[in-house]
Amino acid sequence: MSADADARQRHWTKTRNLTVLVLILWFIFSIIVPWFAKDLNGATFLGFPLGFYMIAQGSLIVFVLLIFFQNWRQDAIDDEFGFGDE
Repeated sequence: MSADADARQRHWTKTRNLTVLVLILWFIFSIIVPWFAKDLNGATFLGFPLGFYMIAQGSLIVFVLLIFFQNWRQDAIDDEFGFGDE
């Protein structure tokens, strides 16, 4: 395996791992948290039941943060292996 092919393989491995991590977090906040909304309502956040808050606002905030996190990390991975835009 050439050095170029090895670099591409490591780039793909890091990209795949990042994607899997983001998808797992997305799954947790889109399926698991709503599943346990009733249980979460025992606690409050900013005066709202936590389950309601996580469904109405919290999950949306997490999704936007995940998008920025994935873009930031993917740019770093691309730059590390010389696939960046610059």
